[in-house]
Amino acid sequence: MKSFFGLPIFKDIRFWIILFFLIRMIGIMNPPLEVAHNWRQTTGTMVTRNFYEESANIFYPRVDFAGDKTGITGMEFPLLNYIDYWVSELFGYQHWYGRLINLIVSSLGIWFFFRILKRYFSRETAFNASIILLASIWFAYSRKIMPDTFATSLLLIGFFYACKYFEDEGKKWIYLTLYALFTLFGILAKLPVGFLLILYVFFFFDKRIQVNLKIVFFIVSGIILAPVAWWYFSWVPYLVEKYQFWHFFMGKPIGTGARELIENWHDGLKHFYDAALKFIGFGAFLIGIFFAFRKGNKLLLRILVLCFAAFAVIALKAGFTFTHHSYYIIPFVPVMALTAGYGISQFSKKWIQILFLTAIVLEGTLNQLHDFRIKEHELAFVKLEGELDHFSKRTDLIAVNTGDNPTAIYFAHRKGWVASNDELLDPTFRESIRQKGCKYIVVLKRYLGGDLYLELPTVVNNENWVIYKL
Repeated sequence: MKSFFGLPIFKDIRFWIILFFLIRMIGIMNPPLEVAHNWRQTTGTMVTRNFYEESANIFYPRVDFAGDKTGITGMEFPLLNYIDYWVSELFGYQHWYGRLINLIVSSLGIWFFFRILKRYFSRETAFNASIILLASIWFAYSRKIMPDTFATSLLLIGFFYACKYFEDEGKKWIYLTLYALFTLFGILAKLPVGFLLILYVFFFFDKRIQVNLKIVFFIVSGIILAPVAWWYFSWVPYLVEKYQFWHFFMGKPIGTGARELIENWHDGLKHFYDAALKFIGFGAFLIGIFFAFRKGNKLLLRILVLCFAAFAVIALKAGFTFTHHSYYIIPFVPVMALTAGYGISQFSKKWIQILFLTAIVLEGTLNQLHDFRIKEHELAFVKLEGELDHFSKRTDLIAVNTGDNPTAIYFAHRKGWVASNDELLDPTFRESIRQKGCKYIVVLKRYLGGDLYLELPTVVNNENWVIYKL
């Protein structure tokens, strides 16, 4: 790249990775109360806190909204939560450590993404694609306490070392070991990112690579996939059956998923043209496809076809859940960013490339800034634990009117039930949880709940919630 904004530093992707890192440090200590998927973040933070306060056994993650049960349940392998726990052991528990850990790993993921693309495409394409990925849905989700960008980054790092194993001279056993570790932890942390393993067929069919290297590689790959299969298809069902609390979504029959995708096609499609790269970025993605066909870029076209086919299986297994949650698109976004970056690089005039990138960055980041702000009525949640501490012990079980959302349970720093207003209005339901040990019902008025009146003794009544003694 000849020049970018006139200064050499601007053509160094490390400058942009650091800049975006610093921008996303704004509000890094915010409680996990963003509108977008606060429930997933608080589910993860309570697992970390339970490692810290109760049992540090990584094989028995536990949540706080299982009523009177232990809370132990099957879920994604809690790697991010456990690293968060290790940090908490050193410095004391703070929810925002998870944000910072994800941000660090996800920033490294961009760096390795750039290095991979530079091996097989032009430096210009690698640079453009990395900038686009930084401003994509990655921008907000890389600072959430969620494993999606974290796991995708680990897989990208693993892919980089696999490339070095196959193609570079040196200590291949070191490259193979790093490939195995990062890939294992990436897929364990988030099973759907495993669709990217389809890209290894390129090495399998590459006649320039020695057969013995391929054999060793695929034996090692089989070995590292064994614990993944054990965790998700043996251990998770075992935990659910033994501790009698279902929490983790393991997909559905492909036929059911296909029907749900068709019924909700618009919401599913929106993840591609809106959530992933936003509209200008999606336009660049389409331009990239056009140029790939026009110029006969077989490598890019094969990547697109293979990855889309493999990712379609993920979507089919998820069905409605895929259309309902935007974070499902995250593992596919690097493929879209590559295609968009390639498309932009085909314009010979630098000012056109700069204009495209500027527009993509502005649209992408400005449309995600709301995720950096917590509104006043949302921030009230941080006071809930202290409110309950005035008259309640930490061991007291509570019920909260947040439907399926466990966020209030986390901030209450207690265990118990999440329930709908209709359930709490039902005397039979209230009596059943009372017999199981529930002592208080928290009715949220302003956020995640909805006001309702219960004929029970009132302990607290303010603008944010009513707390009833059951």
